[in-house]
Amino acid sequence: MEETSPSLLNTLKFEDVLRSVKEDVAHLAAEFLSYESLWQFLAIILAGIVGFFLSRVPVTRLKKLAASRERSDVLFHAAVSSARIVWPVVTALLLWITIPVFGQFGLRNEILRVAASLLNAWIIVRLITSNIRDGLVANTLTLLAWLIAALYILRLLQPVTESLDSTIIELGGVKFSILRLLTSLAVAAFALWLGRIAGDAAQAQLRSSKKLTPSMAGLLGQVLKIAFIIIAILIALQVVGVNLTALTILSGTLGIGIGFGLQAIFSNFVSGLIILIEKSVKVGDFIELQSGVTGLVREINIRSTLVTTNDNVDILVPNEEFIKAQVINWTLREARRRVRVPFGVAYGSDKELVRKAGLEAAEEVEWTLKGMPGRTPQVWLTKFGDSALEFELVAWLTDAAVSRPARVIADYNWAIHTALEKYELEIPFPQRDLHLKSATGLNVTVETRSDKSNKAKFDSDTD
Repeated sequence: MEETSPSLLNTLKFEDVLRSVKEDVAHLAAEFLSYESLWQFLAIILAGIVGFFLSRVPVTRLKKLAASRERSDVLFHAAVSSARIVWPVVTALLLWITIPVFGQFGLRNEILRVAASLLNAWIIVRLITSNIRDGLVANTLTLLAWLIAALYILRLLQPVTESLDSTIIELGGVKFSILRLLTSLAVAAFALWLGRIAGDAAQAQLRSSKKLTPSMAGLLGQVLKIAFIIIAILIALQVVGVNLTALTILSGTLGIGIGFGLQAIFSNFVSGLIILIEKSVKVGDFIELQSGVTGLVREINIRSTLVTTNDNVDILVPNEEFIKAQVINWTLREARRRVRVPFGVAYGSDKELVRKAGLEAAEEVEWTLKGMPGRTPQVWLTKFGDSALEFELVAWLTDAAVSRPARVIADYNWAIHTALEKYELEIPFPQRDLHLKSATGLNVTVETRSDKSNKAKFDSDTD
């Protein structure tokens, strides 16, 4: 007869659990009301005071580390979250040391055990809420931490773990206990989380390095982050019990995937490497793409480049677009450029006065580059238009103007219009002169009908 493994319900009966909970609650209540509980409360207070003073030095150093980093830096968040739990951690360690000391002297230690357990759960919950942004995951782990603490306080943690260990399930022909499954999943999740944290920290450290360009630091950071996550995945799979030799099949499948479904991703990755090697686009450059995207390059990642427009809109542009299409980099060599602002005045206007008005307008605009020989503003007469003398104000711009093309043109138009009004120079509009040649003139006759409809009759006698 085939041997069957005991189930969780059989090994852990509800009646026994309920009876154990009632006994432990009654025991704790009596413990709190006893005279000897005063010594335990004093020990808890003393541990808190000593822990406070012992934690001052590491807390101060962690705060200094956080102050030296940017708020978006991973090390900043790690230092801040660590500084918040140093005191509770030191206090919990002192309590766990005090518990066996009380036992050696024959003193009760149940309250100390409860306080240490609750403090441990609080520390874990604080770490979870500070570092995990996913609300569902954070709430699940928080509930699990408090549940484990409650089981330990009620002395049910060992029976529950033994019951979970004795309950065998089968997945894919492999038999293992529920306890091993839960432990493996927990270790795997922790490894993935630690890998992501380590990758973010390495990425932040590279970006802060002065020896690397922001673009190269960003790409290397992304590669290291992926590498840490892959290592964490391998560790997680090993812990769960997955045979890593099966990864050879996965590598072959990955090669086929790159040839078909992942071709675009691989192409964007190679394009990103080309961009970084050629240095045709760097972080901080102001670019204009053939697709119409215009803005400041914020990040160059493995798959895409983050471009922020002047309207503060973040656009993820595939790296492939920088290789296949035309890219205008306004700041590749230098940020200074020349702008031409067209305007017109009426025929008969004083050209020298127009020149004076245009140059004064250029001086009034903050974007005009001043004091550099060979790059002074000029006013050109470019065309004899149908209705106006057409001029252009030609001016070199400051470095800050390159990222504000629309505002620059608007400011120059405003200044030119103000200067022309100051010198009473007419801004013409399209005009047409109509000449009618006729020997006898034009006769117009209007007839009115009785049905209130009108009919216009035009008679013209010409040669």
